[in-house]
This record gives sequence, C-alpha cells and structure tokens, in this order.
Amino acid sequence: MNQGKLYLKMPSPQEANRDIVFMALPLIVMACYLYGARPAMLCLAAAVTAAVCDYLVAWLRGVQRDRTENSSLPAALIMTLLLPATVPYYVVAAATVLIVLVGKAAFGGVGNYPFNLSALGYCAAAVSWPQHIFRYPAPYTEIGIASTENAVMMDGAFHALRAGGLPNVRMTNLLLGNYAGPMGTTAVLVVIACAMYLWMRREIDLAIPAGFLITCFLFALLLPRVGDAWFTASLYDQVYVRYQSVKYELLTGAMLYAAVFLINDPNTRPRSRRAYFAYGAAIGLATMLFRYFGSYDVGVCFAVLLVNALSGWLDRLLPEKVHRKEAAVDDA
Repeated sequence: MNQGKLYLKMPSPQEANRDIVFMALPLIVMACYLYGARPAMLCLAAAVTAAVCDYLVAWLRGVQRDRTENSSLPAALIMTLLLPATVPYYVVAAATVLIVLVGKAAFGGVGNYPFNLSALGYCAAAVSWPQHIFRYPAPYTEIGIASTENAVMMDGAFHALRAGGLPNVRMTNLLLGNYAGPMGTTAVLVVIACAMYLWMRREIDLAIPAGFLITCFLFALLLPRVGDAWFTASLYDQVYVRYQSVKYELLTGAMLYAAVFLINDPNTRPRSRRAYFAYGAAIGLATMLFRYFGSYDVGVCFAVLLVNALSGWLDRLLPEKVHRKEAAVDDA
C-alpha cells in the first residue's frame, strides 16, 4: 500500500515535447505581432527541415521512422525563436540540419546527446553567420516574408551594456518585448506565463532556474558594468546603478527564456536532483562571464553547452539519495 502518499504522474518525453511546442506558439504569435508573418514562416521552415532530417536519418539506418519520437521539432522551434526576425531561411535550415544530424543522430538519438540541441544550433549559426545574428529589426517595422530590405536594423541591448552605458528601454517595453532583440525571447510576461504552465505540468524543476537566476542576480548586483558604480558618492546613485544593472542583465539577452526553455532540458541536465541547483548556478556564472567578457549577445547558449559537459561530474559529486524503505512498504 502507499500509506496515503500522493504520487504525481510525470509527463512522458513525448508529452513534454508536445507541451514545449504548445508553449512556443504564444511566443510565435507575439513575434508575429511585432514583426509580421515572417517569424511564423521561419518557424515553419525549421519544423519542415527537422521532419525531413528525421526521415533521412531513419532511411539511412534502414528503419521505419518512430512517429512517437518528436524531440527534433521543439529543439528547432526553440532555436529559431532565439534568432532575429530578419535571419535568412538558409541559416535556419542549416542550423536545424546540424541539430538533427550532428547534435542528435550522431550521438545515438534522443536521450543520448550530451549538448542542448537548441543552444548548439544557435551557437553554430552565431559563429558561422554573425552578420545575420547580432543585429535586430526594430519592433513594428515592415519585414517581408521573402525580403528584409525594408527592415530598420538596430543593435541589441548587449552593445550598450558592453560599453558601460544603459540601453534606455522602459520597464514596460522590457516586459512586453517592445525593443530590438531575438524575435521570441523579448516578451518577458509571455515567457513567465509559459514557465508557470510548464512548472504546473512538472516539466521544469525550479531548482535549476533558481540557481541560474540567483547567480546572475548576485553577479549583476555586486559587479555592475553600467554607469560608474564603484565611484559614485551617494547611496542613491549606488542603488540606482545596481538596480539598472540587474534589470538589464536579467531581462535582456534571452536570460529568462533560457531559464525556461534551455537549461531544464531533461536530456542534458544532471540525473541527480541534488545537483540541480549547482548545475543552474554553474550555468549562471558561465553566462555572466560570457556576457561580461565575450562578444556574443546571447552568451547563455555558449554557457549552456559548456556546463552540459559537467552534468555527469555533478551527478558523481552530488549523487541522488536512494530510499528503499518506501519501496518495501509499497510492495507489502
């Protein structure tokens, strides 16, 4: 008997992938509101490319494609939403091919790959085509489905922060996504709503994003790179500068988006729940170092790939405690 304990059913991998796709839809809708129909077409191109690659892998292996295995689609969508709305279609297609053929199939398929697929695709695109990745269209600009010639391009908040200045974006615009940035990551309120849904579905564990966000918060608070925090005389200036640092570091650069859709990937996070907080904290520290000393806007993707390699070591350092008495009671 179960001694009155309530056991909540964990979603299957297929259900989890479907929920990720479901949560990508409001982000796509918000991107279409800001930039027109092109974000939807880019996501469609990624989805079709992922499906074709899955069929190609099955054909090369001489087996019938498993229709219940649907991990390529959410990985492709999450990666595409990290890109600007003006990114060429061939960049999305090439990054998706890399995700499926190299990131997943080359390591043995779902459950075996060591690196987050979406982060891998973004990093490959950023290194290969930086001229298309690090400039963003202004919100509400007219972007054609086939052509982006009329788009008004802007630098992201990263450039102002790197120069020690302030991006000068109102809090309301930060929350609603009304500023230049990756097409699916800027609407903070929508990302938070997606996080609440996935948490209620038990598909994300709060320990990982907690470790990640707390580390980023403390880093931005104690070591601000905006203004002249170390030499300001008044307490008010100190508080204001550090508040601005925390605000822009956490609400730009796809930080909250990564906390929800990247770092909780069950295929690449540690197996031991005791290692979750340390894993998130390690990604947070690596992310802030990439943001402060790197040259890439969405440095969190590089941090995710780096710390993915430490998952096994964290499992050995903080192994899961095994309780066998409960199993014996249940068998009785």
